[in-house]
Amino acid sequence: MIDADFLNGSRPEPVEIPVEGPARFINRELSWLAFNWRVLEEADNESVPLLERVRFLAISATNLDEFFTVRVAGLREMCVEGIRQVSADGLSPQAQLEKINDDVRALMIRQQSTWVKLSAALKNESILILGKDDVLESDRDALARTFIEQVFPILTPIALDPAHPFPFIGSGGFALALQLKRKGDKPRLTALLPVPPQIPRFYRLADGEDGALRFLPLEALLEMFVSELFPGYRLQGNCAFRVLRDSDLEVEDEAEDLVREFETALKRRKRGRVIRMSISMDAPSELRDTIIRETGVQPDELIETEGLIGFDDLSELILSSRPDLLWGPFTPRVPERVQDNGGDIFAAMRQKDMLLHHPYETFNTVVEFLQQAAHDPDVIAIKQTLYRTSRDSPIVAALCEAAELGKSVTAVVELKARFDEAANIRLSRTLERAGATVVYGFIDWKTHAKISTVVRRENGKLATYTHFGTGNYHPITASFYTDLSLFTCDKALGRDAAKVFNYVSGYAQPESLEALAIAPLTLKSTLLEGIEAEIAHAKAGRQAAVWAKMNALIEPEVIDALYKASAAGVEIDLVVRGICGLRPGVKGLSENIRVKSVIGRFLEHSRICCFGNGSKLPNSKAKVYISSADWMGRNLNWRVETLVPIKNKTVHAQIIEQIMAANMADTAQSWVLNGDGEYLRHKGENLFSCHRFFMENPSLSGRGAAGAKDAPRLAHARD
Repeated sequence: MIDADFLNGSRPEPVEIPVEGPARFINRELSWLAFNWRVLEEADNESVPLLERVRFLAISATNLDEFFTVRVAGLREMCVEGIRQVSADGLSPQAQLEKINDDVRALMIRQQSTWVKLSAALKNESILILGKDDVLESDRDALARTFIEQVFPILTPIALDPAHPFPFIGSGGFALALQLKRKGDKPRLTALLPVPPQIPRFYRLADGEDGALRFLPLEALLEMFVSELFPGYRLQGNCAFRVLRDSDLEVEDEAEDLVREFETALKRRKRGRVIRMSISMDAPSELRDTIIRETGVQPDELIETEGLIGFDDLSELILSSRPDLLWGPFTPRVPERVQDNGGDIFAAMRQKDMLLHHPYETFNTVVEFLQQAAHDPDVIAIKQTLYRTSRDSPIVAALCEAAELGKSVTAVVELKARFDEAANIRLSRTLERAGATVVYGFIDWKTHAKISTVVRRENGKLATYTHFGTGNYHPITASFYTDLSLFTCDKALGRDAAKVFNYVSGYAQPESLEALAIAPLTLKSTLLEGIEAEIAHAKAGRQAAVWAKMNALIEPEVIDALYKASAAGVEIDLVVRGICGLRPGVKGLSENIRVKSVIGRFLEHSRICCFGNGSKLPNSKAKVYISSADWMGRNLNWRVETLVPIKNKTVHAQIIEQIMAANMADTAQSWVLNGDGEYLRHKGENLFSCHRFFMENPSLSGRGAAGAKDAPRLAHARD
């Protein structure tokens, strides 16, 4: 039986697997696919509300699209260019593509079977997804109006002949290919109907007599009214297809104007080569051959699909009108200490450090921190990193307002945030128009650190208030990503934060930092030194332990250091949501290492590291850090990231006794990784959910005058 309770459960017997050389690592790409299988499993999990299961299916499709447009695209490019560089686990690009192809085809078949089950379950809940043959005669007039008023003006049907070449279909583009015959004579017409993304994928019909909600997919609507697009013709055959293209960006190293270079690169992205195409299984052979020839798709890039194409569009079916089929309502808490101070966040910070755990505690506190800074006459300067944020970001609005009110505002905007490049170009120009100084950082390295500093004049001196985060300054994703926000007046951390901003803006490497470790300079070495210290404790006969939580673990040097620590007797427990290249529980290699992945209502995103420091975890003397960095080569070697030591006792206890302990104890939504690279779900009764625990219980550092004593370290009402 798989035991996911790493807090109380015993370690399993190690397994014997031949893992010499590169075999000691799990392939990165296959590990990512294993993560997406776990996401898809939630769509089949009957304990999850039905519409949330539909959401998980849509997420698995969106994830898979990004995987293809970035990771698979990179491997294919390596093959085209004849690059034979092997992965850490010893596979060539071609060998990886072959394994990926087999796994992805199985995954897409599973998506289809999952949708069949979900469709039936939706029908049982009076939510119907209709085909064109299910449409009633009484629906046709309303559908005709919908088509003419809402769809027809946007569509551009294209005949395919020498005068009308095959059009470009962008990445993610969906289209119908049509075989038409003119009524009364023999001429035939082959045509294409690209579907702009502005058109919804599902159209709601009048409710059924029993109150059933009825939806018609767009492709069925188009088939019904094809004669409006091609008068005088009747439909003989058709198929649907969807294209994914290479979406990675290349930017010239010596680009003088980084913004203009990125705008050009974004245009190149839209015209990237086809990486994958999904096409209807029953496509007429002539249409299929035409599409393959004109798009240049290769046989191994073509996936014939029996059923719905484009599961990411299922997000349109997440109906707020059916709250009974969604997660129960949840309102994030406002920290009591902030309320005790009349909403004055600066006053709350002056009392002591404060750690917020999002989304359980409201992200609005982060927004209000900057809004208060903008309006506070004693604030003279604000510095802010922006990697990803929302389109109408209240944080950007606060920064603009602060600049317009005459404060010194510096924003470090990362143009290389994948798929958010265009949005970040827009917000950088908005900030500049308001009078803020916008810095784009390094050309070679992304600035991924999450830092906000506010400098305030107090009693004739300057005081620095600093926010460090593990996640983006994005109010929307903060509602379902689990992340940490540290608010501190610590002078050393404030000085270090200023040095990081100066490093990014002026390229002047700081000679020393008092508390922070930063990538690519000292973060990785600090982690390795922490692991080595635990090895020394173990060799000296003391307790030795490492707890860590992250989204991905693939950096070979760090993995080898963990293997070395395991061999020395250090007990290592890891919560790795996504990619993991480490093989746990292998005799002679990693028998003291356990790895789990938590997949549930919220997306685990916080990065935490704890070193036992001579005692079993959890303990009050442990060395505890929060970070913006996953343990990947790109984060540790080629990005600007932070590793923040936790000094305050209450925050320290909150992280190690609440957050990490609850993640370690979770059994309700945990998958345990074995040495073969397989994830097995914990099963049983009376399961403990860390997400439920955090929703039900206040955190320690935000308790305010009520005190932290009554905040439980680890408990919730068990099922």
